[in-house]
Amino acid sequence: MTTMKTQNPLGYEKESKLLVNFAIPCIISMLVTSLYNIIDQIFIGQGIGMLGNAATNIAFPLSTTCTALSLLLGIGSATNFSLHLGAGEKEKSARYAGNGIFLMAVFGLCLFLATTLFLTPMLKFFGATTEVLPYAKQYTRITAFGFPFLIANTGMSKLILADGSPRYSMISMLIGAIVNTILDPIFIFGLHLGMTGAALATIIGQIVSFSISLHYMFHFKNIVLNRSCFQIQLSYCKEIFRLGASACFNQIAMTVVQIVMNNTLAHYGAKSIYGGDIPLACAGIITKVNMIFMSFVIGISQGVQPIIGFNYGAKKYKRVRKSYLLALGVATVLSGIAFFCFQVFPRQIISVFGEGSELYFQFSERYFRIYMFLTLINGIQPVTSNFFNSIGKAQLGVFMSLTRQILFLLPLIIIFPLFMGIDGVMYAGPIADAAAALVCGYFTIRELKELTQLEKLTLNL
Repeated sequence: MTTMKTQNPLGYEKESKLLVNFAIPCIISMLVTSLYNIIDQIFIGQGIGMLGNAATNIAFPLSTTCTALSLLLGIGSATNFSLHLGAGEKEKSARYAGNGIFLMAVFGLCLFLATTLFLTPMLKFFGATTEVLPYAKQYTRITAFGFPFLIANTGMSKLILADGSPRYSMISMLIGAIVNTILDPIFIFGLHLGMTGAALATIIGQIVSFSISLHYMFHFKNIVLNRSCFQIQLSYCKEIFRLGASACFNQIAMTVVQIVMNNTLAHYGAKSIYGGDIPLACAGIITKVNMIFMSFVIGISQGVQPIIGFNYGAKKYKRVRKSYLLALGVATVLSGIAFFCFQVFPRQIISVFGEGSELYFQFSERYFRIYMFLTLINGIQPVTSNFFNSIGKAQLGVFMSLTRQILFLLPLIIIFPLFMGIDGVMYAGPIADAAAALVCGYFTIRELKELTQLEKLTLNL
């Protein structure tokens, strides 16, 4: 026991204390990632109006793509880092970190180039109307320069967390968000730069955060990075992709759903009293508000990852089970708070993002209350998906991550509007939430029973 204490507290510290120490910085980091979009949306809504809000919604799939790539490489390398650190294999942990960082740089540059070369057709594909397209192009053309920094910083923050430095990870993200928040009103209102100002504020904040995270790469607590760690090895890359796939696919699924939803809202909105632009603007706001709630839930699921990964690698199965159930309980409580706010204060929340017509607010309130009706159970899927990923069962993790978005929500937002018009999009949300929770519950019960059996076998050895 003494030896373990000198090596790593993940193996002996109380689970609730560890979860607080690791989850809070993760939550703040996720909130910061969300705030980059939300802060822009608030100031754009106040300074430019509804079309500006709609433009940020059109550009949003690119933000989720950045997040998907950073989670693929960040969580993939961090999970392998934790598993091998728990097993006492520090050299392998270092190689996974080095390979992950190299891949972050490559993927970030590739996304920047693809966005720059195919900007207009890409935004039209995302659902941009004729009125919204100029604003979306103006915003995205600049924010694309920040993609490599955003992907690298978000990915490296997972490695910093796995190394046992959650506060450092939080600080790097937080400082960038503060910079963005300060610069947004200066650029938009002070210098009258409009969408360009919002975009510039965003990428400057991202570069600042990246610089802080990059400094940590030379000061890991448990490993030492050298040149050999950055030499790409296919076997390491394969494992990074395998264990990062769950979180990545969840984000990709969100991107696909967002694109389909934007086009569905524009199409059926044009056939309704609301027109195409009001649903696009409202849905964009609700998506970003939901991101704030999901930042807490995903932050908890990511915060528990190094705890579960380390203890599973060390064959401490009781701690694995307790950590998962604790994370699930906390996520459910937070989901209940979010449900209350979404049902009771929808107009007040929408008003934060700027003014609009009474028709605009009527649609927003209705959309909020119906689409987010089962927020109460929305913590189950992300926590469960990351749980399976943390114990090395990547296939189940991927399946869990795809349940809500791809298996249920995507077909429903295509089928329901055929019979219900634009209302079909709203009702698709809670039905998909319920179905995903049931599927996750089934596999979780089965896995917890298996962990109990493994625990008994370990005790008998």
